[in-house]
Amino acid sequence: MSDKYIHRYLEKPVKEDLQKKMVFISGPRQSGKTTLAKEIADSEVKKGMKNYYLTWDSAEDREKIIRERFPSGKGIIILDEIHKYSRWRQVVKGLFDTRKDELQIMVTGSGKLDYYRRGGDSLQGRYNFYRLYPFTLPEIINIDENPLSRLMQMGGFPELFLAGSEREARRWRMQYRTRILYDDLTSLENVKDVGLLELLSNRLPDLTGSPLSINAIREDLQVSHKTAARWLDILENLYMIFRIYPFGKPEIRAVKKEAKHYHFDWMLIEDEAIRFENLVAVHLLKWAHFQEDYEGIKTELRFFRNREGKEVDFVLIQKKSPIMFVESKLRNRKPEPALRYLKKRFPDTKAVQVSLYGDDDVTTKDGIRLVSANKFLLELI
Repeated sequence: MSDKYIHRYLEKPVKEDLQKKMVFISGPRQSGKTTLAKEIADSEVKKGMKNYYLTWDSAEDREKIIRERFPSGKGIIILDEIHKYSRWRQVVKGLFDTRKDELQIMVTGSGKLDYYRRGGDSLQGRYNFYRLYPFTLPEIINIDENPLSRLMQMGGFPELFLAGSEREARRWRMQYRTRILYDDLTSLENVKDVGLLELLSNRLPDLTGSPLSINAIREDLQVSHKTAARWLDILENLYMIFRIYPFGKPEIRAVKKEAKHYHFDWMLIEDEAIRFENLVAVHLLKWAHFQEDYEGIKTELRFFRNREGKEVDFVLIQKKSPIMFVESKLRNRKPEPALRYLKKRFPDTKAVQVSLYGDDDVTTKDGIRLVSANKFLLELI
């Protein structure tokens, strides 16, 4: 496996936006945010600009941030994990307002920067916001002979994908969860019983892809409904999981209650079919958020399920209307009945059934595309 830097899908958009505004980049821990930011900064150094990096996780850098003692002169500055500081937005606002003509500013963080804003958005109009997610197929298509298989075996986090050792991957995952729950969590949230929250995080992979009942979690952990709901919000804000919600119109009797959840690290899931479904979910979410963050097109990822039990894994929505239905399968044989059901009711909406195995790409007489993941996922980000 080559150790050559892989150019990330956000590199060009971030460089464009830095010419006008600050850029905030959030995403799961170790998804490549700092590497991306430093690579961009290094490219600017070649043009004669200075490169500055400060992280809240360093005691020395933390002191500089609190006292607002930033390097002088023109350059590009990276402020990493600064959202763990309660006054971070005021600090960044002051830095931008006083030095925007000489500094390009990037802020990176492993928590949702749009959530951990500690009050109103005093930075409105001063920054553009991006979400960076782990590797997906288009980014690594030329890195491995069978990149999709490698994604299924190693996951999409850059360190694991490039290392290629299953033993190291297991050790990494144990440390990864500990770092999030006992380092990131305690610096951002007030949780009295982290052990129970850890128990919840261990339980969730077995529930992936199915409607998630907060009542069932509450009973299982013997906590209040409010606490269980808050813990799920915390895990989502720390980019351990993401939830998608039901799509529906009254005429197709959609259920609009329980969400489904998925993991940014799909390797936590043992069942091959559910792991593949999760991998597809991350690809679709990544594409949807890129549409929103760069193109400015509000795009949602949801799922469909009605009272008769018909279910389609994913629905992409723009302007409150579906633009694509996606069903994931290990192998394509014939379209799933629920997918035909939706396609019949929304004939202008693309309907895709994507398979892990096989090399097919055909469209049925009722307009449903049966396509391999190796082809379909390359059409995303």
